[in-house]
Amino acid sequence: MGQSRVFPFFHGVRAPCVCGFLHVPASPSGDSLVLTHGAGANCQSPLLVALATGFCESGLTVLRSDLPFRQLYPHGPPPRGSADHDQQGLRNAVWAMKRASGRVFLGGHSYGSRQAMMLAAAEPGLVDGLLLLSYPLHPPKRPEQLRTDHFPLLRTPSLFVHGSRDGFGSMEELTAVLKLIPALTGLVTVQGAGHELVSTRTVGDVTTTVVKTFWNFVTQ
Repeated sequence: MGQSRVFPFFHGVRAPCVCGFLHVPASPSGDSLVLTHGAGANCQSPLLVALATGFCESGLTVLRSDLPFRQLYPHGPPPRGSADHDQQGLRNAVWAMKRASGRVFLGGHSYGSRQAMMLAAAEPGLVDGLLLLSYPLHPPKRPEQLRTDHFPLLRTPSLFVHGSRDGFGSMEELTAVLKLIPALTGLVTVQGAGHELVSTRTVGDVTTTVVKTFWNFVTQ
């Protein structure tokens, strides 16, 4: 089983810079994954650390990266209008990994998953697959405000991982709107989980399931 070497990673060739931690496997597969966080977190969130470690042990080189808004503001949600800048940061992270990698996958939690998906929809072929954790389908208790305008444009295979008690979208709602996506999709249900997706008790089992399922998904 591979082990990870973790160190700060900066890439300032083009603003915004890439800032995060790179996990390098002992036996690399040649593929890589960029992971990013939700609106209230950073790349040190327990979910991202656990997933990065799990994927690294399976052979993926993993960059867990802070979005540009978090590099500017240590706390709080992204300011209004930051989406384009955050997507540019993800684009730079992907291109940094493409320099020394085979396939490059992109994933994120909540806000990060939405930015990853919007970027991939706007730029088909940029990445080889998406890992979308707790995609925020709509604001809590506002099911009429669906965030699905870009779904019909997506051409990238996408695996969704969603809690059965997520207030940002029910399993039934998510299953229905996945039909809007013309690309291959998959859906993993984490029973009993909310938007945070994991707890201290469940993080190990969820990580194992996500790593195994994602590998199977991208090798179909």
